[in-house]
Amino acid sequence: MFRNGILLVFLMFQGFVHSQKAEKDSLLYPRDSVEDYYVRFEGDSILLSSIELDEVYLFGKLKFADKKERLRYLILRRKTLKVYPYAKLAAERLVELNDSLQHIKKKRHQKKYTKKVQKYIEEEFSAELKKLTRTEGQILVKLIHRQTGTTAFDLIKELRSGWRAFWYNTTASMFKISLKEEFLPETVHEDYLIEDILQRAFAANKLERQKSVLDYDYAQLTNKWKSTPPQPKD
Repeated sequence: MFRNGILLVFLMFQGFVHSQKAEKDSLLYPRDSVEDYYVRFEGDSILLSSIELDEVYLFGKLKFADKKERLRYLILRRKTLKVYPYAKLAAERLVELNDSLQHIKKKRHQKKYTKKVQKYIEEEFSAELKKLTRTEGQILVKLIHRQTGTTAFDLIKELRSGWRAFWYNTTASMFKISLKEEFLPETVHEDYLIEDILQRAFAANKLERQKSVLDYDYAQLTNKWKSTPPQPKD
């Protein structure tokens, strides 16, 4: 009872101080005709009525139906964290390539430059990519689509040729990897789990954040999959 009384007095005091401060601020910083406060950052001459902040996600505790499901998630997390840097780099290289091609007028020079970049990427990462397992390779294909909005098949087709892309896909299919695979967290639960793994890693500074070019909202996806959980696998 005594503690409740102290808490009530404290809250009343805080409210009084806040009202006094608000009244003082209104005198020091009068509002304009539309009742807005404006702020200005040091070194900037533009007045702002609001400050844009980065999105902050509050993550719930991970829950699993059984040990097998938990193990699947941990394996997926390990593989996703391993291949994400390659997908991120692929997106960055693609942006750099497209930006550079805009300044090259002749198609012959564009083609020559594209081959040069493609050769550089292959020499830089082919050895590492060959070490990936089948599942890691398929996750990488999905993440490339997440980062670029284009499938790995279409990227190869665009940067090389349709015939080579066909054979790349045929070869990959021998190892049960489809270069045409898309990232679909709205309909594929594993893809949502990959997104969840990425968002948690971004928040913990384990990975450098790079926004997806695809149109979906992680918070809405989380609510959806909570309300309609997938059927457990055998």
